[in-house]
Amino acid sequence: MRSLQYEYSREGSSLVILYGRRRVGKTTLISEFIKDKKALFFLASEESETQNRNAFREKAAEFTGNTLLKEAEIKRWDVIFQVIADTAFDSKPVIVVDEFQYIGKTNPAFPSVFQRIWEETLKNKSIMVILCGSLISLMESQTLAYGSPLYGRRTAQIRLKQIPFKSYCEFFPGKSRRELIEMYAVTGGVPKYMELFSDSRDIYQSIQSCILDRSGYLYDEPHFLLQQEVSEIGSYFSIIRAIAAGNSKLSAIATVLEIKATSLTKYLKTLIDLDLLEREIPVTEENPEKSKKGLYRIKDNYIRFWFAFIYPNMSFIESGNSAFVMDKIHKSFISSHAAFVYEDVCKERMWALNTAGCWPFHFSKIGRWWNGNAKIGIAALDPEGNNLILGECKFWQEPMGINILQELEQKAEQVNWQKQNRRIWYVLFGAAGFTEELKSLAAERGDLLLFDERGSGIV
Repeated sequence: MRSLQYEYSREGSSLVILYGRRRVGKTTLISEFIKDKKALFFLASEESETQNRNAFREKAAEFTGNTLLKEAEIKRWDVIFQVIADTAFDSKPVIVVDEFQYIGKTNPAFPSVFQRIWEETLKNKSIMVILCGSLISLMESQTLAYGSPLYGRRTAQIRLKQIPFKSYCEFFPGKSRRELIEMYAVTGGVPKYMELFSDSRDIYQSIQSCILDRSGYLYDEPHFLLQQEVSEIGSYFSIIRAIAAGNSKLSAIATVLEIKATSLTKYLKTLIDLDLLEREIPVTEENPEKSKKGLYRIKDNYIRFWFAFIYPNMSFIESGNSAFVMDKIHKSFISSHAAFVYEDVCKERMWALNTAGCWPFHFSKIGRWWNGNAKIGIAALDPEGNNLILGECKFWQEPMGINILQELEQKAEQVNWQKQNRRIWYVLFGAAGFTEELKSLAAERGDLLLFDERGSGIV
């Protein structure tokens, strides 16, 4: 909102590209921004370019009060924009074209048409234009890519992301931190999903009503998300399902799908560009791009949940046996899903601890670490001071004991980073707190930090 307001207040014209995945709140953000401004809001459709142009003409006629424009038969976009540019407004006008990519989809030349309109008609006027879209691949290729006619014309671009976990307490003020983590594990910071879950008693009731019900809003959401972006939806589903089943190495994914690893590259890149997947490498790797230790993981929490619990069990849900699926979710939601999301929550918390002065240095890099024998949930590096922070996150029902620290110290010996001249610090995150023995030990040691999720914070 602050970025949009800055663009609006600048002298002359501004062209803002606002994009992001569906349900992330783009239209709501724009609606809130323009509610006290003179604005034309146009929602493009998947209809023909002619139908979109006629709809835009009617909106523009109403916006400018030009009755001739309303009745005229116009076959060129620039005529409509010229009428808007020539109209005298008592305040700076805002033109919003939502789902901009649909027009470019029906007419690939439209970005070039709009470039000319911008250069010849709008650029030198006191006007703000917002081009908004939810098909990430098309918005990037039509407006931001080097080869796009609009490349270099924008004055700002905003890729709207999901809401971070640290803000969940503002949306669900009555819930405990543990309940918030469970909520985040499914909704993943997507405002529309959060809205749907806001009235339910607990996470399981939300899952039952919003996901397991065949008429529920989220039941078939991944199909809808992907079919808008890709053509071979079956291939993408197969890849995501393979990863959700625990196949994170490229070779393992290829083996499960019985195809060559090289043929997976373009699909994996697309899923990464869509913010659904990420390629993760051990944080200590010096050349991440060249590393052969990369693992693919599902980045989107809802997609991960859906492919773990809904997609494999659709036949049960379709046949009216959703209670059976709900029982499966009850048994393994925490251990096989929320526990992994908890690591991401803890990594986010680490940045806050980093700036709060919890250590006599500041790390600059954080991630996970693993080799063939061991895995560490949190690893943060301070290359300048040769400081290494290692941590574990346990989303358990019982307190974490001293054995977890001992196991972590043993795994630390396998971390091959600055071995000759380093200092190791430890951090443990416990959803159910810690045993008295571990808390006593932490009080004696200056290299161990405990973080209790039950509200008391740092122990």
